[in-house]
Amino acid sequence: MYVILVYDMGQKRVGKMLKLCRRYLNWIQNSVFEGELTEVQLKELLYEARRIMNEEEDSLILFKNRDQKWLDKQIVGVERQSTDDFL
Repeated sequence: MYVILVYDMGQKRVGKMLKLCRRYLNWIQNSVFEGELTEVQLKELLYEARRIMNEEEDSLILFKNRDQKWLDKQIVGVERQSTDDFL
């Protein structure tokens, strides 16, 4: 499935969440990631994210779609990190 992940963390936890998300997804902008994940990978990511988060202060939002081809992506301004260059 194609996933867009957005998070807002307390300052002490931002670095850990950034590292975790980079293991599973492609960074596209501050606190925003995208990419293809299996159901198992998504469960692993959420399990590890919950261990980092303080669920009373932090938030993590997921947008899921079966395939990237069903998503129209429009970028206005500079694209910080293109994900089209992967081999």
